[in-house]
Order: sequence, then structure tokens, then C-alpha cells
Amino acid sequence: MSVRHEGAAPADRRVRVQGRPVDTHPALPPKAGGSVRRVTEVGEDVLSRPCRDVTDFGTPELAALIDDMFLTMYVAEGAGLAANQVGVDLRLFVYDCPDDDGVRHVGHLLNPVVDLPAPADRRLRDDYEGCLSVPGAGMPVPRPDRAVARGLDKDGNPLVIEGTGYFARCLQHEADHLAGYTYLDRLSRRDRKDALRQMAENREHVFAQRATRTADLGR
Repeated sequence: MSVRHEGAAPADRRVRVQGRPVDTHPALPPKAGGSVRRVTEVGEDVLSRPCRDVTDFGTPELAALIDDMFLTMYVAEGAGLAANQVGVDLRLFVYDCPDDDGVRHVGHLLNPVVDLPAPADRRLRDDYEGCLSVPGAGMPVPRPDRAVARGLDKDGNPLVIEGTGYFARCLQHEADHLAGYTYLDRLSRRDRKDALRQMAENREHVFAQRATRTADLGR
């Protein structure tokens, strides 16, 4: 998921890492110590099929994948990234996303299940949404403004992550990826066509920016 620049939380606001409050957290977290991977694009098969559950926990390979995903997300200026967006069909995503109260949420979640409010209690918000796999495009997408994601950390420990506002949108967006959907699948035919037009016009500029940031990091 792309970062929403307007209204994004400053770096010195409150932070929750893996759902727990911390005093501070660096702009580029220590987790981002891996390698930059290629981000898959809409239309590739790995993005259009459900991912497999993670079954091996606490492995060096899993830790390296998470590190790579964090760094790839930061280079692409994202707020969230699912494993199939780096070509790995596992039910895993990482995030570094503000909510609407100025709280920054950072973490990873494996095998997530997202719970939404009951229809009677649900409030939809029609807000801008972008995707790193649809580079250079963004459209309003209606989603509930609250969500609870339940899953596991990389060591297999249970996690419950609660999101409101833009962070709730991020949790839903990344869970959609793991089910084989992008936000384009939630658009009307006309809006989807508009998003693909934006992507065609802007993708090369987006790729150039990512390449520059990768070079600046020496990766």
C-alpha cells in the first residue's frame, strides 16, 4: 500500500511496534537491513491467487524475507507490503503506517485473519488508496474505518493488531493481497480503467525514483 502523504504522522509522534507502544522508533527501522527486491506488478499471476499459509516459523529464511520486505517497502515509499508483492506466495505482510490519530504502527503479521465491525456498526470511508504493485496510480476506495487483524509473528507467537482510520485501511489492503486481490478489484470498470491509465503514465517515473533511493542506500 502506498503512503498517504497528506496527514501522515510526523516521525516523533507516538509509535506502536507489533501492537505494543514504544517511546521511539527510527525512521528506517533496524528490520530494514536486508536486500531490495523487485515489486511485482498487477497482472502477474502471483498477485491473483491466494497465498499459502506460513508453516515454518523462527527460520533464518523467514527473518531474511521480512527484512527484505521492510527495506523494499521503504525504498518504494510504501505503508505496507505483502509477500506476493515480492514474488513469494506466503501469507505474510509488513507495515509502517500512521492512523488518523497520529500514531505510527510498525510490524509484521503472518497468516492474518481480518475482522471487521458488524454491518450495523460499520462506518465506510471513501479514501485515497494506492498500491506499490500499481505504481503511480491511486483511487478512492470505500472501506470500514476499523479493523482487527489476528495472526502470528515470525516466531509463531499470536498477535492481535487493532487499526483505525488509515491504518485499518492498510490492514485490509494487505489482507486482500494475500487472498489474491488488489484494490483495483474493488473499483468500478471506469475507475479501474482510470487507475491503469495513471499507472501507464507514471510507472517509469516511479521506477526511476525507486532506483535512485536504492542506489542512495548502496543496495
